Amino acid sequence: MYKWECLVGCKLGARPIDQHIKGFEALGACVEVGQGNITATCKNLVGTNIYMDMVSVGATINVMLAAVLAQGTTIIDNPAKEPHIVDVANFLNTMGADVRGAGTDVIKINGVKKLEGNITYSVVPDQIEAGTFMLAAVASRGDLIIKNCTTKHLECISAKLLEIGAGVEELNGDTIHVWCNKRPSKANIKTLPHPGFPTDLQPQMGVVLATAEGNSIINESIWESRFQYTDELNKMGAKITPQGKTAIFEGVDSLYGAPVFATDLRAGAALIIAGICAQGITEIYNLEHIDRGYENIEEKFRKIGASIKRIKETPSLL
Repeated sequence: MYKWECLVGCKLGARPIDQHIKGFEALGACVEVGQGNITATCKNLVGTNIYMDMVSVGATINVMLAAVLAQGTTIIDNPAKEPHIVDVANFLNTMGADVRGAGTDVIKINGVKKLEGNITYSVVPDQIEAGTFMLAAVASRGDLIIKNCTTKHLECISAKLLEIGAGVEELNGDTIHVWCNKRPSKANIKTLPHPGFPTDLQPQMGVVLATAEGNSIINESIWESRFQYTDELNKMGAKITPQGKTAIFEGVDSLYGAPVFATDLRAGAALIIAGICAQGITEIYNLEHIDRGYENIEEKFRKIGASIKRIKETPSLL
């Protein structure tokens, strides 16, 4: 018997777990949901064909993890294709699993009797962190070389940056050069599952478009409430009008500092970029959101010239 504790991430809209449960049940588990617990029990998991009704990174990974030790063969149709899906498959294969097709439309998993421990594995670089710094370079009209990234995973971001007038140069497979010495041009963005434009870089791109030439539009196709950050950017002088899962960005000449609140992880990263670009002082609160996805982010920005520091608030006596 296994029991999962569901940890709530950023509040961006509904987070259904139906595809996770569907996958486990298809493999032969009995899943019960109630009283805040999800309990899955089984004697033996048996490989089968599973079609994901929607592309889900978490469900794809969970089904892969379950299927590697199931009897027989499991076929996952319509899986997520993100780089970390491929990375999980490579990691499992290093431990003796037989996972094929990760990153494509179909993943085939031949069950094995056991996985081997005591292995060494290097995790794939985080393309969202690399993309965050790429967008920071453009928003701040800067010039940045980002090392230890996988440039292949950044192609959708590079294409959009070139479209709006920034410079992007792949120096080799793990280094990328990004620069921008002028006001970017307007653009239309639609977030999509990989290999489309990532929803996790949408707020950071929003900062770029907030000071771009003309009016830009972002269509968010993944999350219902991804535009919470636009209210905070508007406090800094942006002119953004969110309308459901679409937002219109009327480019302004510049932003100015203001007290703002990180509503979620990527919104927090976007506000850091906005604060670096803005005139005056910006205070960002709710840093716990940012810390969930970036390690020592202020130190990394300081190393590339940003004036940023983390301070502790003095508790009010009132």
